[in-house]
Amino acid sequence: MRTDSRGPGRTRPPHRADSRRPHRVLPSAAHRPQDWFAHQLLLVLSGQRPVHSLLGHARSTAYDELVRLAPHAPLRPPLGERRAPVLRGVGVCRPRPEVMEAFARIATGDRTRALAFRLEHTPTGRWLCSAIELDTVH
Repeated sequence: MRTDSRGPGRTRPPHRADSRRPHRVLPSAAHRPQDWFAHQLLLVLSGQRPVHSLLGHARSTAYDELVRLAPHAPLRPPLGERRAPVLRGVGVCRPRPEVMEAFARIATGDRTRALAFRLEHTPTGRWLCSAIELDTVH
């Protein structure tokens, strides 16, 4: 163990000039497009974020569907339920390299809802939501 010249008991890794611990970046599901979109759609459809927060992230048909669904906040918890809706899982199918068809399971109170959406990769490197469908899981 090396001692830092700034005082006794201070340690540092050999390649660092100070005693701060290096920030470790862990792989996260939030970095996957399907997870980011599932979370954003959950926030909009539960009334926690405005629909225009996804403007620029959705093609016109998907955005129009969000505009239709959002005022009803279909993923808002039932009256009297304090817990926010929870994203229980996200799955994806890749019919083509530039297309993802994803689904999310969302718990709202004691109900589970299914949210399906399609993502398309643009030539600029961004993913855009091109379709959204919300249904009840039995």
